[in-house]
Amino acid sequence: MRYCINCCIHLLPNDLHRQCFRCRGPNHNNQKCPVCKGENKIPLCADSKQMKLLAVLEVRTDPSESWNGFFCLRKGKLCSLIFGLLIMTLVMASYILTGAKHGLLLIPSPFHYGAFTSNPSLMDNESLSDMKDHYQPSKMNISYVKDYPSIKLIIDTITSKIEFVTRQRPGLEELRKQEPHMFSVIPNKFLPNSKNPCWYEEYRGNTTTDPYATNSYALYSKRFRTIFDYLRKVFWNHLYHYKDKHYRLRCLPRFYIIGQPKCGTTDLYDRLRLHPDVRFSAIKEPHWWTRKRFGIIRLRDGFHDRYPVEDYLDLFDLAAHQIQGVLQSEAAKERGKMNSIIIGEASASTMWDNNAWIFFYDNSTEGEPPVLIQDFIHAFQPNAKLIIMLRDPVERLYSDYLYFASANKSAEDFHEKVAESLQLFENCMLDYSLRACVYNNTLNNAMPVRLQVGLYVVYLLDWLTVFDKDQILVLRLEDHASNVKYTMHMVFQFLDLGPLSEKQEALITKSPASNTRRPEDRSLGPMLPTTKAILRDFYRPFNTKLAQVLFDDAFLWKRT
Repeated sequence: MRYCINCCIHLLPNDLHRQCFRCRGPNHNNQKCPVCKGENKIPLCADSKQMKLLAVLEVRTDPSESWNGFFCLRKGKLCSLIFGLLIMTLVMASYILTGAKHGLLLIPSPFHYGAFTSNPSLMDNESLSDMKDHYQPSKMNISYVKDYPSIKLIIDTITSKIEFVTRQRPGLEELRKQEPHMFSVIPNKFLPNSKNPCWYEEYRGNTTTDPYATNSYALYSKRFRTIFDYLRKVFWNHLYHYKDKHYRLRCLPRFYIIGQPKCGTTDLYDRLRLHPDVRFSAIKEPHWWTRKRFGIIRLRDGFHDRYPVEDYLDLFDLAAHQIQGVLQSEAAKERGKMNSIIIGEASASTMWDNNAWIFFYDNSTEGEPPVLIQDFIHAFQPNAKLIIMLRDPVERLYSDYLYFASANKSAEDFHEKVAESLQLFENCMLDYSLRACVYNNTLNNAMPVRLQVGLYVVYLLDWLTVFDKDQILVLRLEDHASNVKYTMHMVFQFLDLGPLSEKQEALITKSPASNTRRPEDRSLGPMLPTTKAILRDFYRPFNTKLAQVLFDDAFLWKRT
């Protein structure tokens, strides 16, 4: 039997030829076949014997056979492969040429090795014990050397635009206008026999009333509910009863650990809370001044209901109960003894995070925030004490990246994110002032890494416009890591804390370091040498100004 090679290549039996999807008929004819249509197709001959599946069929074709037959047979596969390789080559060529133009190639050039020597004594995260471990230089030591000249031009542009201009403080009436409820709750005078800003507030509930029923911290976070369950049980026992009225003691912190993130604030907090005279908020980092009072629970989730100031004050009820016990003791009443307990708060965002201002306060013509967090804290607590822990901003940024990046973390990815962030920062500086860019919510959310957090002097100068210099203690993580005992003594003296026994001091100073780098992050190694050189150039003018303000060249971070 004879079958058209186009329709019956599968060698269908004669009784099944009717099912052929191309000829659809038992009487095949080359002239009538819709596929062959009179073309000189070569028929395939087979006898009636059963063929083996692996049989090899040899078909001799006419030299004039059309391209249609070529693509239908094995040569079609070869042509498709060649075509695919051609497309891939064009795509790769386009990528390489574009990446080389912008200096953003993910694969470094094989002709550039180690132009910038890496420092083997790079700092780890906030860990004190890990600070003593040193990174080892990369075996290959390949760096993005070609990126350096182009990014250096960006940094030079930023540097040329830097101006440290003193901000204008808003008046008290302006602050009252912005936050009237806050001023209605917090008084302007506090109890004289307490180191903390404390006052009595009338409580109008009864024994069946839940004083924390509407507290947003308790509602939005399951891990804090245990704390509030305990506060509910003891709340009524700590009320002060006077002339048929009930009063509760309210307190604000005496001191704040205001920054910076990834600079050792957690370790400082953990050591300070071991001091017998120090109490902290029920939550380590309430972030109330910077985020919660604006309704920001998580930055990625947008705005929720704003947390009122009463919710923030509830966090200090545990400490207020202890202070009240001292104030009401007979011995204290007789001698007029000053309560020695002091309260602290340790939100590392307090120093720098003013991103929400643009959504709630009147915008200024220069794009700068009209009011800052420190304006409100100073309005209520002009005698507050502030502790700042800093580290080399270059190492801080890498630690920040390793902690917050969710996937695909690598030294190369960090380099790309730094380059992109610098470009965005430069674009802002071309149109706005340094302060406007630092506090620019849109820019800060767009930058892949938080470059602005390491501009310490910008924030410090703004805090110094409202607080005296002797109210601010600035520490370096590098010093804290090398001599914990010394830095803790500085903190104790700054806070006017009493002397400790040797056992108490050993407990505080010899405790293990807190918030060490995660093992999976440690294995990534140091940043690329070129990335470090780029960041050194970017932060240099800010570090220079910081060293001048603090009269301490250690804040130049030349030896790290």
